[in-house]
Amino acid sequence: MDKNNENEKTYKIIVEGGSDEIEIKKSRFIGQAYPIQGAQDAETIIKSVEKKYWDARHNCYAYILGEGSEVQRFSDNGEPSGTAGKPILEVLQGAGLTNTLIIVTRYFGGTLLGTGGLVRAYTQASQAAIAASKTAVMTYGQKITFNIGYDMVDKIQHAFGQMGIELGNPVYGADVSYDIVVSAGNIDNVIDKITQITSARAVITEGEKGYYPITCAE
Repeated sequence: MDKNNENEKTYKIIVEGGSDEIEIKKSRFIGQAYPIQGAQDAETIIKSVEKKYWDARHNCYAYILGEGSEVQRFSDNGEPSGTAGKPILEVLQGAGLTNTLIIVTRYFGGTLLGTGGLVRAYTQASQAAIAASKTAVMTYGQKITFNIGYDMVDKIQHAFGQMGIELGNPVYGADVSYDIVVSAGNIDNVIDKITQITSARAVITEGEKGYYPITCAE
């Protein structure tokens, strides 16, 4: 793959896990989503959840790893084949998430749900876990730090608000310092914008390039 195309790649992750619970015919399904960096992370969390919910009938899971979703694993954990782990995995795939683990814990309510009922329940619990989480789109870009005078703060805040770029980590001293993360294709434009707004008085420091959570989702 050529370098330009590589720099245009994005992938979606969970940056803050969440959980939610649904009940179907007295069976409780607790969906939990976690950010993970590797298979070992996943295994550690799975063991921890199994220990926490030791009295549950099932702790089913699926996870995806890699910028290109290269690693995909799932487990029905005793549920009929294809009714739990695979639906959870399909929710992850449908959400476009990677580096993410979802575990759905089931407390049996005494009524059999049937194959279709189980698939729907595990799907809904997984979707609820994602909805309770905070996600981000990881984009290849660069971190930039710039210092400006207090007289330029309002103009900078207005301009960056219009561009949809978050002014992060403000530091107030003799002047004001901000950190921003800019997608690779937008770096020159943003630097030019800062220079223009501040009449070239801003002190701009270009930081490391890499993948950053530039766009956050609900």
